[in-house]
Amino acid sequence: MTQDELKLAVAQAAIDHITPAILDGEIIGIGTGSTANFFIDLLAKFKGDIKGTVASSEASAQRLRKHGIEVFELNTTGTIAVYVDGADEANERLELIKGGGAALTREKIVAAASKEFVCIADGSKLVGQLGAFPLPVEVIPMARSYVARELVKLGGNPVYREGVVTDNGNIIIDVYDFMISTPRKTEEEINNITGVVTNGLFACRPADILLLGTADGVKILKA
Repeated sequence: MTQDELKLAVAQAAIDHITPAILDGEIIGIGTGSTANFFIDLLAKFKGDIKGTVASSEASAQRLRKHGIEVFELNTTGTIAVYVDGADEANERLELIKGGGAALTREKIVAAASKEFVCIADGSKLVGQLGAFPLPVEVIPMARSYVARELVKLGGNPVYREGVVTDNGNIIIDVYDFMISTPRKTEEEINNITGVVTNGLFACRPADILLLGTADGVKILKA
């Protein structure tokens, strides 16, 4: 199977998993990225049933609206039943690295506001230790150099992602050469650096269920 076929398979598995929430009139949280896009396209067949969504990025919101699916602001919805999103890396504890698409802050907010976080990814994203994928960090622009120096002290190789501005008006620093043995501790340490908005580790709030697309079918991991 191609990578796109694997992504489509896990997107369909996620649709099957959340169909009861859709039919119960729940608002669904929607993530960002190529796998989430497959999920959005499949969700379109429920646009007559779905109450609405909350999107973690402007790009996902636009894709949802093109399908005729209503997008709400999180401030008006309260707690969300379920959030569906992809990942750049995942381990067997369902801790993740996210942010390749620079939407990590809004993704974290929607995940935090959701009762269940369903992560969908192709099998190549499952790793023994997080960190081969560079860790994104969203930073207030004036703090870029300071934060980079602090990330060096933690053992990483910070690289400014040129030309990228987040939906929140900030910049992204990607941390290379930074294998992460204690994801929760590392997430908290980086978030405590002044000028950091948040980082792409989802360890303090990991996924609740991980749907992995493999050549042998969709593999399900639960917290």
